Amino acid sequence: MTLNLLIDTSVWLDLTKDSRHLPLLDALSAMTETGEVTLILPQIIIDEFARNRDRVMAASRASLSSHFKRVREAIVQFAPEEGRAVTLAQLNEVDHRIATGGEAVNEAVGLIEQLFTTTEPVPVSDSIKARAADRAIAKVAPFHRQMNGIGDAIIIETYIDALAKCKDGDVFAFVTHNIHDFSQKGADTRLPHPDLINLFDGESSRYSTNLGALLSEFANDLIEEIKFDREYSQEPRQLSELLEVEQRLTQQVWYNRKWGIIDRVERGDKKLVSKEAWERATPEERLGLMVDTIWAGMLAAMKRTEEELVDDLGPWSDFEWGMINGKLSAIRWMLGDEWDMLDT
Repeated sequence: MTLNLLIDTSVWLDLTKDSRHLPLLDALSAMTETGEVTLILPQIIIDEFARNRDRVMAASRASLSSHFKRVREAIVQFAPEEGRAVTLAQLNEVDHRIATGGEAVNEAVGLIEQLFTTTEPVPVSDSIKARAADRAIAKVAPFHRQMNGIGDAIIIETYIDALAKCKDGDVFAFVTHNIHDFSQKGADTRLPHPDLINLFDGESSRYSTNLGALLSEFANDLIEEIKFDREYSQEPRQLSELLEVEQRLTQQVWYNRKWGIIDRVERGDKKLVSKEAWERATPEERLGLMVDTIWAGMLAAMKRTEEELVDDLGPWSDFEWGMINGKLSAIRWMLGDEWDMLDT
């Protein structure tokens, strides 16, 4: 048995808005690969998805972030000073997770566009156009409202053509979130509009406003397995953890670079002088000088670093030193810096 699905544009777009929909897309991909599902894909749906994709993606990312920004501004302005820092730190964690979770939108779009390649798009034939126009003249669904429903009419007429080729044992289904144009008005929106009800017998031809429930009827075990895999996938690092590691790596790099200065002073390549002597020197001469008070401050800072990091300051092999610098560069990139930002 093959489940032949025509999924309306409204459903495809809604699937990009929430990471909780990713298991559905995983299941749909798996079922198309095994032949359990065949997509009926009107060209108009591909075009509508491409036209609206960027807008929906931007809105999905911006919605939660804009609310979060207003909350943080309110905390800064009105929250009591006691406990404010802790609250803001927690909000920063949330902000980090929003940014990380936003990648789910990109993943969903990628999965959908990959699914679109699994079947040949159905072009808009002259017959489909004519029947869609007849619906408009008769003012039947999806033209029962005072709106231009030509796109929706083309989609439902494409479903009708596909249904006409139904073989014994096959199941066809039309899935939509556009309940205003396709469902009963003022009643049970899970049921099709009376103008369309003759297309759906509930067995070989199904009308659905819930893709998850429909797929669960045919592959519940698969969906549960995929949900389990998604839910127990590796969690991103917390912002506080990234900042802590970035601080430690910065100290390590800073500390070991200072040994280069010590070596040059001990070899006589760099001379310690007073601040006044350094100011009298030319720019070229200053390259070989170091202010004695800065030298003393550097040694004191190195001592504090030794007390803080104890046995975590080397010496390291060239490979280990490269790994430390690479880790620092990668974490800083995650935090918003450009690649190879290794300033200390």
